[in-house]
Amino acid sequence: MAGSQREQPKLSFNDPILAARVEAIQQLAGGLTDRVAVIDHNFNVIYANTSAWSSASVRNSEVHQAKCYEAFAHQPDPCDICPAIKVFDAPEAQSVSCAVGRNGAACGMYQAFPLALSQGEVGSMLVLFKNEQIQKVSDPKPVHVEHPPPVRESFGGLIGRTPVMQQLFDMTSLVAGSSATVLIQGESGTGKELVARTIHLLSDRKRKPFVVVDCGALPESLLESELFGHVKGAFTGAVANKRGLFEEADSGTIFLDEIADTTPMFQAKLLRVLQEGEMKPVGGTQSIKIDARVISATNKDLAELVKAKTFRQDLYYRLAVLPLYLPPLRERREDIPLLVEHFVAGSCTRHCQPIRTISPEVMEALTETSWPGNVQELQHYIERVVVTTTGPILACKDLMALGSVAKDGDLRSATRGVVIRTERPRIVDALKKADGNRLKAAKLLKISRASLYNKLRDYCIK
Repeated sequence: MAGSQREQPKLSFNDPILAARVEAIQQLAGGLTDRVAVIDHNFNVIYANTSAWSSASVRNSEVHQAKCYEAFAHQPDPCDICPAIKVFDAPEAQSVSCAVGRNGAACGMYQAFPLALSQGEVGSMLVLFKNEQIQKVSDPKPVHVEHPPPVRESFGGLIGRTPVMQQLFDMTSLVAGSSATVLIQGESGTGKELVARTIHLLSDRKRKPFVVVDCGALPESLLESELFGHVKGAFTGAVANKRGLFEEADSGTIFLDEIADTTPMFQAKLLRVLQEGEMKPVGGTQSIKIDARVISATNKDLAELVKAKTFRQDLYYRLAVLPLYLPPLRERREDIPLLVEHFVAGSCTRHCQPIRTISPEVMEALTETSWPGNVQELQHYIERVVVTTTGPILACKDLMALGSVAKDGDLRSATRGVVIRTERPRIVDALKKADGNRLKAAKLLKISRASLYNKLRDYCIK
């Protein structure tokens, strides 16, 4: 732990959700050497871990009144521009990043995350700082700043080098050390279960069970029995006592996928389990104590479901003490080449094939695709290409043989493969007849030259 031990202020809040979130952050950040703080919209320091206080300029007696610019930037007045306040001005922002030394981040802040109150509005922000020496106003010595950490291309089972993925790596590492509930939100195919498993493997519970439950695949009656267990004679077919999955996950982690697809009645029972740390099997009268960390996930906007009164607000805030957001693949296209290389290597190994290389034209085509199924769709597509083609290089003809990659998620994508198989040979034939003259080829095809250029690019025709 960096710096000397510092007595932390006793935390008290009027808002129970903020209290729960700050308590969780305090548990997981207390022993970190990284500097972590929670700050409200008036720049008051609600909480800071020991590492953050060790670099602060305030005294113990001033902790309750400390302003972030006084404590961490060592200046009497607020910064001219604080990029972190975007989490208050733009509620839809999942996080805000800032390079140290620019945009007014004199405190060393490099990332801020919104923390919502019970009513849903952003009431405070979680701020992460770089571990660097910030020069005090009165210190004439030159500032020494450590080099930023290298960009990671993978973290656990996650892959990516874009800033949004670096943020996800940081937050995943941060929340793993806590026992607080985590809500993972993201579109289908973004890797929510992979993030949950990574959190489990990085936690103190890694040697205990990791139990996965697909809440959307089971009817309410069966889901309740699966999670909480049942006693003999509880219903027709209950010929013996059965342990529930919560019991199976005791001391470990239980991952509740598609939590938005549960009914209000089940949500009420789950809320009691989270609040009391105990449950009753179906048909039972005795409560059973459980110690399982709950990680939930959904591809739906739970906040909107709460407004529509189809999801319990109290359960939502109980589940979302530590929220994580997984971006769709179209928002991090720069990661596609890295993912493609990883999936090609893995597929070749599984199917006992020599490692294949990818032509630049293929990589460009894959990068420009929207991938409505996200990483999962890309992985399955690469697997299909590797299995059904031959040769040391994956070229454009391999993509064409599979009907190419659909760039649209609507009805047009269903016929795209047929169009490619008919158009591409005609374009190639017209170019041959025109001796490579594109203007003549366009006239033969009765399309404009611009249309021909677009098709040459789309079909990877040189």
